[in-house]
Amino acid sequence: MKPARAKTPRKPIIKKGSQTNLKDPVGVYCRVRPLGLPDQESCIEVINSTTVQLHTPEGFRFNRNGDYKETQYSFKQVFGTHTTQKELFDVVAHPLVDDLVHGKNGLLFTYGVTGSGKTHTMTGSPGDGGLLPRCLNMIFNSIGSFQAKRYVFKSNDRNSMDIQCEVDALLERQKREAMPIPKTPSSKRQVDPEFADMINVQEFCKAEEVDEDSVYGVFVSYIEIYNNYIYDLLEEAQFDPIKPKWNGCSTPMRNADSVLPQSKMLREDKNHNMYVAGCTEVEVKSTEEAFEVFWRGQKKRRIANTHLNRESSRSHSVFNIKLVQAPLDADGDSVLQEKEQITISQLSLVDLAGSERTNRTKAEGSRLREAGNINQSLMTLRTCIEVLRENQLYGTNKMVPYRDSKLTHLFKNYFDGEGKVRMIVCVNPKAEDYEESLQVLRFAEVTQEVEVARPVDRVMCGLTPGRRYRNLVRGGPVGDEPLVAEVILQSFPPLPSCEILDFNDEQTLPRLIDALEKHHHLRQAMVEELNKQCNTFKAMLKEFDSNISNKENYIQGKLNEKEKLISGQKLEIERLEKKNKTLEYKIEILEKTTTIYEEDKRNLQQELEAQNEKLQRQCSDKRRLEARMQGMVTETTMKWQKECERRVAATQLEMQNKLWVKDEKLKQLKAIVTEPKPEKPERPSRERDRGKVTPRSVSPSPVPNTPIPVRHRRSRSAGSRWVDHKPASNVQTETVMQPHVPHAITVSVANEKALAKCEKYMLTHQELASDGEIQTKLIKGDVFKTRGGGQSVQFTDIETLKQSPTGSRKRRSPTVAPAQPDGTESEWTDVETRCSMALEMRAGSQLGPGYQHHAQPKRKKP
Repeated sequence: MKPARAKTPRKPIIKKGSQTNLKDPVGVYCRVRPLGLPDQESCIEVINSTTVQLHTPEGFRFNRNGDYKETQYSFKQVFGTHTTQKELFDVVAHPLVDDLVHGKNGLLFTYGVTGSGKTHTMTGSPGDGGLLPRCLNMIFNSIGSFQAKRYVFKSNDRNSMDIQCEVDALLERQKREAMPIPKTPSSKRQVDPEFADMINVQEFCKAEEVDEDSVYGVFVSYIEIYNNYIYDLLEEAQFDPIKPKWNGCSTPMRNADSVLPQSKMLREDKNHNMYVAGCTEVEVKSTEEAFEVFWRGQKKRRIANTHLNRESSRSHSVFNIKLVQAPLDADGDSVLQEKEQITISQLSLVDLAGSERTNRTKAEGSRLREAGNINQSLMTLRTCIEVLRENQLYGTNKMVPYRDSKLTHLFKNYFDGEGKVRMIVCVNPKAEDYEESLQVLRFAEVTQEVEVARPVDRVMCGLTPGRRYRNLVRGGPVGDEPLVAEVILQSFPPLPSCEILDFNDEQTLPRLIDALEKHHHLRQAMVEELNKQCNTFKAMLKEFDSNISNKENYIQGKLNEKEKLISGQKLEIERLEKKNKTLEYKIEILEKTTTIYEEDKRNLQQELEAQNEKLQRQCSDKRRLEARMQGMVTETTMKWQKECERRVAATQLEMQNKLWVKDEKLKQLKAIVTEPKPEKPERPSRERDRGKVTPRSVSPSPVPNTPIPVRHRRSRSAGSRWVDHKPASNVQTETVMQPHVPHAITVSVANEKALAKCEKYMLTHQELASDGEIQTKLIKGDVFKTRGGGQSVQFTDIETLKQSPTGSRKRRSPTVAPAQPDGTESEWTDVETRCSMALEMRAGSQLGPGYQHHAQPKRKKP
């Protein structure tokens, strides 16, 4: 009969501690793959263990107007081209596997451009296994001796596990072993040599502090997301011979391998976790079995040969490792048959399809549609990350569009706090992938700012630890120490011999009775002593219990105070973290603004330097022009100085000639005035004297030092009383004929008293004529009396007097006159010719003010 199983204690209530409020950022790591050829141009450089630098290749620099830009991106850790798979696993995947063994979930996915080494990072190559085989190896190294027998755990369609007893599990194993083709791989089968080198990991690693009082089971599943549909890569297609499948050529398919699998649906379990309904989960017991299942599904995964990658993944693959853990019962010999005590943790390894540009991959038809769906799902992932980042940075509550893609909808629980999230960004440093790598690195750097809630530690079952070990040693005593009952029996005195050989023996029984009575009294004394010690021990326990309760209350109070203090400090830390993030965002904006301003500053400095150079050139040209102009001015000045000296000399000579002519005129005028008038001869007849030429008399030269009488020219308007207005600024001319008005009142300034006494008014005005001579104008007018008793002048006439040289009006004799005794040339002229000519213009005349009339010399009478 099976012994009664001890009742499992009730689960303690989970208190909302500070751990649920803690958040960890998404861990983003960068791995740079080596170049395919040693002479290829590289656009990515590893600066240090956390920073890479992306610089523009030569061709792109030429196409972008010569801009040379270097950008640095920081990550949690950067792995260069010489990084081994072991180094990558120890940093990235080892913590996730350790959390998996301790009941926590994890998500690890590779992201990058097509051909950047994502599948190699996840799967590995012969002789150098990737992250997936190393994770499997660490899991089985940690739980190898604590695994439950096959089929003790059985999966159901509700994303949970059922527990079977040993008998049911045995029947299930026998049933599966009796099948002709077992679906579940067996550990007794040989390892496929195709992948044997991949799982042969030389380094031994295991998780620390594995719970030995539990049993474990490992289940794996493998799905792919193709064209936004989910397919099970481990599903065995069932072929129905009655209803054959038909292909695209309207002919029946001949084998079941060609039957297309059905797409799967996403469901939500009772804990609001997303899972793929109807997905095949295979229980595995070793690394070889698990990797064989993976390899079987890998052969069904959709790959294609593109222009950029010979084996390009056309779908997102997800390999789930589910670790089931259940505690042993109180005896430590079997699994506790309570479903509530089962702990399920899951590690998802995701190999994302590479983002690509169709103009580079030369995709057409179905390949083009695949590329569009791949890029659309990756764009949805980026959108979800950006919305999560915005909600956390600015406190907004925007809805994250998880449902826009099957990829994001499946893993939304991880971003909501169901486990750690790690991302490996794979980049190819070749120059052709510059633009794609730029977008990948930008998205990866932003992803680091998203925080995921830290998962809560699982609750212990409450049973006494060490149950498995006690069950193993239960067959014999643990040590050589005697039992307590044996020690007590040895303290009693030995009993006398109880054998009666004679019927009349009366001593044996009395000695036995005395010994038994002594034993009885000793036993009673020991019982009393034991009771006293028990009472004392109970009192001590009560006192100890009260002390413990007091201390517990005291400690609980202190803990409450500390929790309040810690909660306050955590709130303050969260506030400071938000403030720090806000400041970091502002700093980032300021850095970008500073970069823009520095660029503008450099442009302005270059423009300023160009302007300065242009200004210097202009200044040098100006100085050369000034020197040239200075030379020209000096040369022109010297030229005009000479010309002015020449003209002054010529003018002086001309003035001397004019002065000599005037002197000659005065001499002739003096001779005319002083010459006695001859008697008037008889006029000869014209017929008689027509043929004769009468010589003209030469005017005698004037007698020196003889005063010349000034003959005044009488104005035609002389008859009334005049006001002769001569301004004081007028210049006295040396002409012989001077205007003279009799009975005139001469004034320098016109006044009312003078105007009242006269009827006529004359203003003498002088100005310089165009030929350089002084021109005198006599402006005449009539004086009228006004009604107010004053006088007004109405101008009626302007008379112009101009002095002209006589050299231009000489009249030479047709015959040469005899020479004078003094050697002078004989010449003659009349008085009118030798005197100044007058111009008279009346008001209203048709002649303009600039019209000049020179009187013609009168012909001398014979």
